[in-house]
Amino acid sequence: MDFKNTKVFNFEGALRGMRNPLNSWDKSDSIFYLHGKESLTIGPNDLNLAQRLILAGDEHAKFLRQIFTSVDITAPLYWWKEADTYKVGTTANSTSTMHKLMAKEFEHSDFEFDDGSLEISTYQITHGGLFELNYEDYINDILIMCNKLREKYLETNDKRYWRALVQILPNAYLQTRTWTANYAILRNIYFQRKNHKLKEWHLFCDWIIDLPYSTELITLGEQYEN
Repeated sequence: MDFKNTKVFNFEGALRGMRNPLNSWDKSDSIFYLHGKESLTIGPNDLNLAQRLILAGDEHAKFLRQIFTSVDITAPLYWWKEADTYKVGTTANSTSTMHKLMAKEFEHSDFEFDDGSLEISTYQITHGGLFELNYEDYINDILIMCNKLREKYLETNDKRYWRALVQILPNAYLQTRTWTANYAILRNIYFQRKNHKLKEWHLFCDWIIDLPYSTELITLGEQYEN
């Protein structure tokens, strides 16, 4: 799993709008520009108000919906299926399996196969006794089949080969999407997924923690859990 081109923007608009209900703009003490360049320092007055609104509940922390982030995420399909649960407030543009699946031969690096999983062996009963099924051998067989179907499609342009490839493509296949969300969505995701059994959610939460003012805004209140 990989994160690239992370951008965070509109702190200025979000914090200004946060003060609209009480017309308290004169109390704002954040710095957004320094020596003519963009620079972010949230002042103590603004941070105090922001945190009080967050702890008061989602309906009071609407300003978090106006702090936006954009990132290119490369992750396996099995993780994207779970991430797609979060539809409201998010948008994604993905690389296309429809158009680009045949662009290159399949390699192990195109998939999220854990090193530990490759050591797994299972046994099944056959007429002659027990038969060992090695996970790594099975993965190699899948890659061989994927590449054979790719070759046949490129040779014949017969869409049946393309369809067969799409149907057997492992959920571990890596896909890149440019994904956008806001700090309110990220706060929701963080508290719902930080203890998830999929390691990809832990990597995603680590990415969240590295965002500007994540500790002060997104994960605020974590210390009060349990």
